[in-house]
Amino acid sequence: MQSLYFNFHFNNFFNHQNLISQMLSYTKKILTKVSFDAQLFEKELKKAIKLLVPGELNELREWCLRKFGKLYSTLINRCFRMTTSN
Repeated sequence: MQSLYFNFHFNNFFNHQNLISQMLSYTKKILTKVSFDAQLFEKELKKAIKLLVPGELNELREWCLRKFGKLYSTLINRCFRMTTSN
């Protein structure tokens, strides 16, 4: 019985981790698609920041700066700074 309980929680943990990774991948796709428009990019980035967990936020911030830093570095830094001040 105890191993059944462990297996259930172990599997749920990995399903949750997989869902988080899927959310990060989905977010990256959306940001790439809306990157032509600064307002859309900011709107989607703010939504993503609200949904993702702290570890994923660091990865997203680094990815955004690498991929869109030349276009939107000020916007990206401002959005992520807002999360640390709240």
